[in-house]
Order: sequence, then structure tokens, then C-alpha cells
Amino acid sequence: MLNHIWWALIVLSLLAAAGNDAYDELNNTYRNGLPLRISFHSKEVWTGGTKTEGDIIVACAVLRNFYGIEDRRYQNDTLKQNASLSSDGKAALVISDSSPIIWQTMAKSSSIKGGLSGRIVSLQFSEDKINAKGVIIFEPIHFTKLRAVTQAAIDFAATAVEIALALVGVMALWLGLMKIAEEAGLVQLLSKVLAPITKKVFPDIPPDHPAIGSIIMNIAANMLGLNNAATPLGLKAMEELNSLNPKPGTATNAMVTFLAINTGGLILIPATAIAVRAASGSANPGIIIGTSMFGALCATVAGVTASKLLQKLPWYRIESEKEDANNSER
Repeated sequence: MLNHIWWALIVLSLLAAAGNDAYDELNNTYRNGLPLRISFHSKEVWTGGTKTEGDIIVACAVLRNFYGIEDRRYQNDTLKQNASLSSDGKAALVISDSSPIIWQTMAKSSSIKGGLSGRIVSLQFSEDKINAKGVIIFEPIHFTKLRAVTQAAIDFAATAVEIALALVGVMALWLGLMKIAEEAGLVQLLSKVLAPITKKVFPDIPPDHPAIGSIIMNIAANMLGLNNAATPLGLKAMEELNSLNPKPGTATNAMVTFLAINTGGLILIPATAIAVRAASGSANPGIIIGTSMFGALCATVAGVTASKLLQKLPWYRIESEKEDANNSER
């Protein structure tokens, strides 16, 4: 089912991107082939050399009218953009976060990285050979949305591989420790100590089932803020819970409750958040401990309560239970 959802999301994103690109093409959103009136201020006297650095200056009113935008951030008289100009009229603009949004979008599909290229024509320098006026025609820009979706897919695919490879070592370490704890009897001891709680929260799981140990270890790792350590233990717990599932592929009540606990994020020490705050220069990175504990407790209680209430409704019963109920009535 999850694969179908992913496929649907991919197809919808591609269709949406193609639709937006078609709209841009029909309306010539990026004004391909059209000249934009600009001024050029050289940092040195123009001698007709191979290349010179300077600023391309555009009147904000001209920019808004040219692209048909109502961006009120550009209320100044002019907008300056760092650029280089070659003797054959080719210009390369340096695009940054302060550049117009439409130029930032165009730069993502530009032939030069982090910039926007074009050709300045009818360039006429003043007597000082520093200031000039002319028009610029940017390189044609097409299919920006499809390119963005494709690039994002490639980038996140690479990220997924990096995460998966990093997780292999963590899983090997903590699953090994879990196995040692099982052999040493630590898991069984924790299971017995916490049996009264787990029996009420997970009544469908036998008290001596391996799933109980994995659930306890996962919750303990989460409460200590050891997110990477909790992940393999959570996966192991779900695998053990699935072994009790009369209909694999359909979440059982225990699975839903366990997921609600994990989603609630019950935590004692938010180690990851504290580390991030400390790295960012926070004066008191540990100040979030109290609020994190309270918020996570509320979220966990709400999640578990919701799962317990909803699992009693007939709409959320798995089909095998319904069939058994119907057969018993007959």
C-alpha cells in the first residue's frame, strides 16, 4: 500500500510540475527572447578588454512591469546585481538570496552555476567609460519545475542511501547489544519488572514474547534521547509484533499503540535537541528539558488514549476478527 502511495505522490508531483511548466511556456513567464532595459556600472574604465566586473542596474518599476510581478519588496528606485561583462556582450549575473525571486528560479535552470547568463546588446558607454546603458536578453529558460522535481528526486535518493548506510552500523551495534542483553537475561528481567505496565498497554502480547523486550529497549532509548539507537530497536519490535499478526500487512492494535508511543516521543533527556542548541551557541541549551518532557508526555498520553479508544470501534477491526465474530454468531 505504501508503495502505491509513493507512486501516486511521484506521479502527482510530475503532473503538477508539467502543468506549471506548460503555464510558464504559454505565458512566457521568464520573458525568453525579450529585452530588459538596464544600466551597467563598471568598476574600472572600459577599454574593450576581454572581461570587466561591475553592476547591472535595473529600475524596480521596469523590473515589475517586465515580469508582471507585484513584489513590493522592490520599492527602491533601482536594483543592483553583481555581474561580469565580456567584450562580445555576454553577461553573467551573480544570483544570491537578495536577488529577485524570479531570477533565483531562473538561475536554477541556468547554464552557469549560481548565476544567470545573458547577452547585452545596444550597450552605449558614456564619456567616462564607466557607466553604460543598454538592454539584456537572458538565456532561454524552460521546464524549471520539472527540473526541480527531478533534481530533488536525485538529491533525496542520494540522501536515502547515505542514511541507510549509516543506519547499518547503528543497527548492527544495537541489535548485537540487544542479543547480549537477551542472553544475559537482562531483557527478561526488565520484562518481568515492567510486566504490569506492558500487560495493560499491550494486552494482546504474551508476557514472555520477545516483542516485549524490544519494545522496552526502544522506549528506554527514546526516553534517553538516543534516536539512532532507538530506530533499530523499534524496527525489531515491529518485526516481532508482526509475527503475532494474524493478517500481515494490516496493523494490529499493539502495532498502533507502539507507534503512538514512538510518535509521542516520550523523553527524559532530549540529547539531540540539546546538542543542536549548544552547537548553535545557545546560552542555556538544557532549558528545554522541562517543556520537552511535558509536551512529549501530553502527546504520548493523547496518542495512546486515541489508539485505545479507536481500536474498540468496529471500523478499525481487521477482517479476520470480523469473520470470526460472524462465524461465532452463526
